[in-house]
Amino acid sequence: MSEATCLFCKIREGAIPAKVVYQDEHCLAFEDINPQAPMHVLFIPRKHIATVNDLTPEDRELVGSLYIGAAKLARERGYADQGYRVVMNTGPNAGQTVFHIHLHLLAGRPLHWPPG
Repeated sequence: MSEATCLFCKIREGAIPAKVVYQDEHCLAFEDINPQAPMHVLFIPRKHIATVNDLTPEDRELVGSLYIGAAKLARERGYADQGYRVVMNTGPNAGQTVFHIHLHLLAGRPLHWPPG
């Protein structure tokens, strides 16, 4: 998938609307259109990276910003103390459907283990 056809790149560019709830210089976060919990937000890097397998050492700060942003939003929404889940799927067998890395932030209900 190229940037030109990537759903999340189109959201990043504003070509497809999304309910943006967080952004910084490295990432953008928006509400999932098919939420699996009362809070289900997707954090994407502004840089197009298809899968975790495509990360390089230079992407450390970028990926870290996804987690920092997720923790900040969880705190702001009151979920930090009761708990939340962050997950990043890699590849079709793991459930990745959009090939632009993204961190799921889920909270607001008991999240059982193992998932799926």
